[in-house]
Amino acid sequence: MNVSWPDGFSTYDYDDPFEDLIGPLGYKIESDEIRFAFHAGPHHCNTQSTVHGGMLMTFADYALCLTAIWNQTEERCVTVSLQCEFVAAANSGDFLESICEVVRRTGSLVFLRGKIFVGDRTLVAYSGIVKRLRAR
Repeated sequence: MNVSWPDGFSTYDYDDPFEDLIGPLGYKIESDEIRFAFHAGPHHCNTQSTVHGGMLMTFADYALCLTAIWNQTEERCVTVSLQCEFVAAANSGDFLESICEVVRRTGSLVFLRGKIFVGDRTLVAYSGIVKRLRAR
């Protein structure tokens, strides 16, 4: 799928079969913050014609994991826990963004929190824990 990204956004240069199926998912770096994004299409929607909760959770997980390993060149991670509070709905055609922050990094875990939004409207508040793994 060809996507026209706003200035500064691009996609990661790696293959992930699931993310390739639902994406493209993008990111950009602003100061010390990573901002994630995707364009919602009809294939992201449920029978109510709003973006499916499973897609929103997938997007939260994407932002959670990539934030956890950002600048950790020898690390990968897996999600241990993800909690989502759905606050508002999104529609096909919306440009969804997410920001996420590390709350605490331990020797084996990373604790994070973030939000998904369209403009100034918050859609999902989320938090999670990921397990740190050495890259292969």
